[in-house]
Amino acid sequence: MNPSALHWDEEVATALSEGQPVVALETNVLTHGLPFPQSLETSLGMETAIREAGATPATVAILQGKLTIGVSAAEQERLAQAPAGSVQKCSRRDLAPVIARGGDGATTVAATMIAAHAAGIAVFATGGIGGVHRGEPFDISADLTELGRTPVAVVCSGAKSFLDLPNTIEVLETNGVPVLGYQIDTLPAFFQRSTGLRVDGRIQDAEEAARIIRAHLQLGVRNGILIGVPVPEEDALSAAESERAIARASREAADRGIYGKKLTPFVLTRVGELTAAGSLRANISLLLNNATVGADIAIALNQLERAASA
Repeated sequence: MNPSALHWDEEVATALSEGQPVVALETNVLTHGLPFPQSLETSLGMETAIREAGATPATVAILQGKLTIGVSAAEQERLAQAPAGSVQKCSRRDLAPVIARGGDGATTVAATMIAAHAAGIAVFATGGIGGVHRGEPFDISADLTELGRTPVAVVCSGAKSFLDLPNTIEVLETNGVPVLGYQIDTLPAFFQRSTGLRVDGRIQDAEEAARIIRAHLQLGVRNGILIGVPVPEEDALSAAESERAIARASREAADRGIYGKKLTPFVLTRVGELTAAGSLRANISLLLNNATVGADIAIALNQLERAASA
């Protein structure tokens, strides 16, 4: 993507021009990932967590046809309270149509990676990536393809736990994506701390993550890195509780003919209802935690780059 296509927030533009650490954030959480007002509170909370750690947040969205790097609190509130269906959920394929029509778009993992890379931002913090859908081996999220071709480090709590996680890992491997665990030996499972699936390597701290990211970028390979951070233990769902809710929500989605980009919001909402809001608590907790970890990694990466250029 041509950087001239981007619309810049002054805070983010200044931070990047001065060589300060910046962390990208998506906006799908505002419009499709969480209910209001938790959606707005969490999005702003992630920005606060990044600032408190010492980095600058860069929340990404399409605002009236402009792909914007750094969305104000007022604009985030507008997106979060917009009428249902008025803000497009934007992956790679949706960017140009929404921009050309002057619309509003909330970016997914894939779209945020594209914007972050164009802006020169190497670290992106989110909740969970998309993956291969259970029982639908050809229904593969564009997030996995984007991870295979866009060099951004994605800090997340693995793939969403209602997906086919073994096949998701296989697709990531096929796309050459290093799948690393942050102080864990297995891939996190969003609401759950572990899938039981081994990662390609364990990262002990932000400094080690930064060294890996820097080496990866220096190689010039055109793929991302996935860094899996488990949900804080006190807010995690048990595997049994999570699986019961996911199985029921997935059956209901199939019965109602819900699929494609509408599936994830439906399942997340129903799992929240079926777990007495336990999954909502876990979702918010992991998002805030991932923002802090992402900031720590971005700061460590920035320090490495400064030391190398000194």
